[in-house]
Amino acid sequence: MMRGWREEVVALSLRGYGYGNEEDDRPEKPRRYGVTEMRSPVYSFRPANQALQEILDSLGPFVDGLKFSGGCHSLMGKELVREITDLAHKHDIYVSTGDWAEHLLRQGPSSFKQYVEECKALGFDTIELNAGSLKLPEDALLRLVRLIKSSGLRAKPLFSVKFDSSDIPASRDRAFGAYIAPVKKQTSERVEDVDLLIRRAERCLEAGADMIMIDADDICQRADSMRTDIVAKIIGRLGLEKTMFEASNASTSEWFVKRYGPRVNLFVDHSDVMNLERLRGFNMRRGNPSSRFSSPFFLM
Repeated sequence: MMRGWREEVVALSLRGYGYGNEEDDRPEKPRRYGVTEMRSPVYSFRPANQALQEILDSLGPFVDGLKFSGGCHSLMGKELVREITDLAHKHDIYVSTGDWAEHLLRQGPSSFKQYVEECKALGFDTIELNAGSLKLPEDALLRLVRLIKSSGLRAKPLFSVKFDSSDIPASRDRAFGAYIAPVKKQTSERVEDVDLLIRRAERCLEAGADMIMIDADDICQRADSMRTDIVAKIIGRLGLEKTMFEASNASTSEWFVKRYGPRVNLFVDHSDVMNLERLRGFNMRRGNPSSRFSSPFFLM
């Protein structure tokens, strides 16, 4: 897709500040890696739709996905939701529902199937499944992944590193790749288990999931308290292209790009897109690798 004048201004400005050149540019969309998913600034009112258009006119080439956070699309009229998804598609940006599906499952499996069909009709491309909030047996979660895929949409399960203690099989019962149904009642105790996260994520990928979203809680909320061991293990087992991490601030984005390079997939706030793109395009082996890259502008 050809760039408009706003996009050219941004690209030239980035190169003018030394953050990338023609050889360092990211590949054209759609990208399989180095994906930037942006939290939508839209909640319920039409003026916010106009704000989104201004953001995408400026930053569209650098954004791969748009996520409706917190189920905000459920508060909007269908016409407005369709306007937003159409606007994103004009910029070659996919649209994700965010973690809202768990509210539909309370009404039964048929309601979830209807939800998937309605999401497709409204122009959504990806349905996110928050595995922690769904509180489903693993096989039931896999069925949802297959249902989404059979409808022609992308499935993105979201996992946290902490599980209800009753979901964690006793060590003597564990078998590699096997699912052990919990035998205890649900409790409020949360236990960290990165191996269980990876095993369930692997099974979701085998069932057809397109990517795994990793919740920032207890892993990567702040750059000064990163769980580097957990991040490395997840990427080592699942692969860089199949994982996406939530980067809740600019310093966290910087840590990921410095550690794993521009190919890492990140979910960021719309206000962090410019800084993340500069980090992706910047060759860390040249220039000043100082830890803070304050944006020289936030555009238009």
